[in-house]
Amino acid sequence: MKYSLYSWNVNGIRAVLKKGVLQELLDSAQPDFLCLKETKAKKHQVEVDFVEYQEFWNSADRAGYSGTAIFAKNNQQILQTEINMESFLKNIDTTETKQLIEKLHQDTFGTPLSEGRITTVETEHFFLVTVYTPNSKNDLSRLGLRHELWDPLFLKYLTFLEQKKPVVFCGDLNVSHQEIDLARPKQNTHNAGFTKEERVGIENYVKSSFLDTFRTLHPDTVKYSWWSHWGHARENNVGWRIDYFFISEKIKDHLVDAEIHNEVLGSDHCPISITLEF
Repeated sequence: MKYSLYSWNVNGIRAVLKKGVLQELLDSAQPDFLCLKETKAKKHQVEVDFVEYQEFWNSADRAGYSGTAIFAKNNQQILQTEINMESFLKNIDTTETKQLIEKLHQDTFGTPLSEGRITTVETEHFFLVTVYTPNSKNDLSRLGLRHELWDPLFLKYLTFLEQKKPVVFCGDLNVSHQEIDLARPKQNTHNAGFTKEERVGIENYVKSSFLDTFRTLHPDTVKYSWWSHWGHARENNVGWRIDYFFISEKIKDHLVDAEIHNEVLGSDHCPISITLEF
C-alpha cells in the first residue's frame, strides 16, 4: 500500500481556506495524510468541509497562535490519537527528563507545551508526528529553551515512540541543516535558523537513525520551503529549507519519493511531501 503524506505550515488555516488554496491542494494531491502547522485557530473556530478526512487538532491555549493538526483520509485506520509528549515522558522517563519539562513550564514566553506544537497519530505501519518547533527569535532569546530543553525532549519522545513502531515526523523545524539548505549561509551563521546550536538538533536526529527524506533522495538539490516577506525574497528565491520529513532508518527502503512543492502559494512556506510504500 502506498501512503502520500503532505506537510505544510499554512501560517493561519483560516487564510488558506479563504483563499481556496488548501482545498486546491487536497483536490490535486489527494494526500492520505495532511499535516498542518501554525493553524492559529481552534477547531470550533474553523469551518472545514473536508468530508473525506478525519481531523485531529492540537491548538494553542493562546488565541491566534501556533497550533498543529493532522487530516487523515477516512480509509486510514487510526489506532491511537491521545499521544501527548509531556504525559508520555513524565510517565516513562527519568528524573532528569521531568526536570527539563519543569524548566519548559518556567519559560518567560510561556511553555511550548501549551502552544499546540505537536500532533501525533498512530497508524498501522508508523507513528505520524507533526511538529512546529519553537523559533529561537531574532534576538536569540529563545535559543536556550530550544537547544537545551525542547530539542532534547522532542528527541526523547520520538525514540520512545520508536520502541513500539517506526516513526515519521514532519514539520517546520525552524532551522536549515546545511549550507545547501539556505540561499545565504555565510550571512546567517549567527542568526536564528542557522546557529550552531539549532543545527545540532538536526544532527542529533540523524545520529539517532532518523533520515532526512529529501536529502536522502536529493543530496545535491537546492530547494527551499520558506521565504521572508521582505525584499521580494520568494520572487528572487532567497529562501530557507526549514520544513522536513524525517523517517526511522528501519523503513528507509519504503521511501519512494520526497518533494518540495514551491509552486504552491498561499503561505510564506510551501508544502512538502513524501510517498511511502509498504
